Amino acid sequence: MSHTLIIGAGITGAALAYQLSRPGEPVTILSTHAEGGLASAASFGWLNASFYLSHPHYHLRHEGLAAHRRLTEALLGLPTTWQGCLWYEATGEAQDETASDLAALGYTVDRLTRAQIAERLPALGPVPETALFFPEEGVADPASLARALIAASGAKVIRATVQSLTEAQGRVTGVLTDLGPFPATRVVLATGTGTSALLQPFGYVLPMLKRPGLMIATNPLPPICPVVLATPDQEVRQDASGHLIAPASAGHQGDHAETLGAFPVVVNATLQRLRALFPGHDIHFAHQAMAMRPVPGDGLPVVGQGPLQGVWIAVMHSGATLAPVVAECLAAEITGSPDSPMLAEFRPARFR
Repeated sequence: MSHTLIIGAGITGAALAYQLSRPGEPVTILSTHAEGGLASAASFGWLNASFYLSHPHYHLRHEGLAAHRRLTEALLGLPTTWQGCLWYEATGEAQDETASDLAALGYTVDRLTRAQIAERLPALGPVPETALFFPEEGVADPASLARALIAASGAKVIRATVQSLTEAQGRVTGVLTDLGPFPATRVVLATGTGTSALLQPFGYVLPMLKRPGLMIATNPLPPICPVVLATPDQEVRQDASGHLIAPASAGHQGDHAETLGAFPVVVNATLQRLRALFPGHDIHFAHQAMAMRPVPGDGLPVVGQGPLQGVWIAVMHSGATLAPVVAECLAAEITGSPDSPMLAEFRPARFR
């Protein structure tokens, strides 16, 4: 009987474990970190297709939203909500162009006036003249979602650090870890920034961008931010416990910074931006999560067969949005279905 090893217990590895387990594929997850992963635990969790780098990327992200909804229908109680996003990262003609481009792709876009914005967010201090509302968008806690998908998959999870892939005659035979060897018929690398080092011995270079991510949570507050809010200065959402969750960089989806700066300075700057957005509220730092975001060299997902037979790669940002649909497509391919056209633009071969 075949046996699949998934390396990585974040949202991507967890979604793959869930999809592979559905037809009865035996799956074991190996992970250095606890279930939920490292990058997933430091994710903003914004589910959207309004940010995209190409039309194929848009369509994959849009189908990612549909895949999330399929998960919430199949598994009750998942930490996924659909409050929509109020967006004014661009203004004037640039905002109009964004609205037109997304509408042409079939995305739902509502244009809001100043009065409508103030009605939706009465706690908002500086109210813009106009904004766009994307009702299809939502939020997931990727680490919590990963744990739920792993539990639903029934996959065995082993805390181990993979040191290398093992192979014979050009085909993977398993992995070598700090606990010893683990044999497998297939190995799926959902290893984020650690993927390059595992593939390099086989002549495959996977370029990864250096993209540190810092997510800040405030003290619990009354309900003041019922949507994902994307402004020119700050993206922010509010969780079920009342904490504001905010990336330390403005516009973090397109952020190109390779360093974060001094921690106290970055945190204080983020808090100042939040206090400006929601004046009159006592906003303080509560805790943070930090990780390197898994962003391939061209910013697009890397999904498909690796340089060895039996090795599969699934590395992407944002995994929060993309992991469920990538898992659906890749699990089908792994178990013998034809290649998915939706993944055609994102194959690992483009970096060879």
